Amino acid sequence: MYGFDIFAVAVVLLVIVTLFAGVKTVPQGYDWTIERFGRFTRTLSPGLNLIIPYFDRVGRKINMMEQVIDIPGQEVITRDNATVSVDGVAFFQVFDAAKASYEVANLNVAITTLTMTNIRSVMGAMDLDQVLSHRDEINERLLRVVDAAVAPWGVKVNRIEIKDIVPPADLVEAMGRQMKAERVKRAEILQAEGQRQSEILRAEGAKQSQILQAEGRREAAFRDAEARERAAEAEAKATQMVSDAIGKGDVAALNYFIADKYIKAFGQLAEAPNQKVIVLPLEATSMLGSLAGIGEIARATFGDTAASGGAAARRGSVPPAPPPQR
Repeated sequence: MYGFDIFAVAVVLLVIVTLFAGVKTVPQGYDWTIERFGRFTRTLSPGLNLIIPYFDRVGRKINMMEQVIDIPGQEVITRDNATVSVDGVAFFQVFDAAKASYEVANLNVAITTLTMTNIRSVMGAMDLDQVLSHRDEINERLLRVVDAAVAPWGVKVNRIEIKDIVPPADLVEAMGRQMKAERVKRAEILQAEGQRQSEILRAEGAKQSQILQAEGRREAAFRDAEARERAAEAEAKATQMVSDAIGKGDVAALNYFIADKYIKAFGQLAEAPNQKVIVLPLEATSMLGSLAGIGEIARATFGDTAASGGAAARRGSVPPAPPPQR
């Protein structure tokens, strides 16, 4: 009886162990591979799963969530023989647990090594200026190449980012001097351009001023010529009238014309700025005598009565001219 109890307890324990061995609970975000006698048979998804105890066993527990790995820093030589230190980060996700388990020995190491070699290939084909200024292009090319390479492993690379690109100290100093020289050059170009524009504007202003002055002088000359032309026409008309009067035997009109010219000539002589003393010549008495001709014209125009009164007034105010001295 004692031996039978021991056997029963052993059987119960065996059944319990068998049950526990055949029931597997897979957590969310993981897939487990099942091997039967060392060969892959199927994949267990998250939740409660049953396997055949003692024949099946769990092979690999694969994380199906997106993962991130750091890409160690390395020295890269660019196309123009500049050495820079580069590191990065990669984001990937397993979509086939069987391939990720049995197609590659160490998934993380494989992705890291593949990414580092492609960083050297991509950046080695670019100049230093392109490496420093086209980081997005580098990330895109790395992602395209690495994702195509890891596809047989059941892995999807979602993103590869270059974190730091560090040139040598002497190269950084040289780039700083180059940038400073470029900025100084652009500042001098802008200053020269501003001076050129200023000179052009000043020249345009002077040109417009000269054009306006020339147009003003031309207009003034035109007006002066027109005034002289009208004055000449009036003079010619007056001369014609005097000539007609002389032709008719009217000597008084000639006396008036000569006296008028004589008086205007003396007026201009008196208005001269450099003339202080005026000495009348002996012929000035002829000008006084010509006033009688003016009186005769006035009598002919306004009548004998008014002209007689005007002549008497003039005789009372003007003394008789002395005889000319020979």
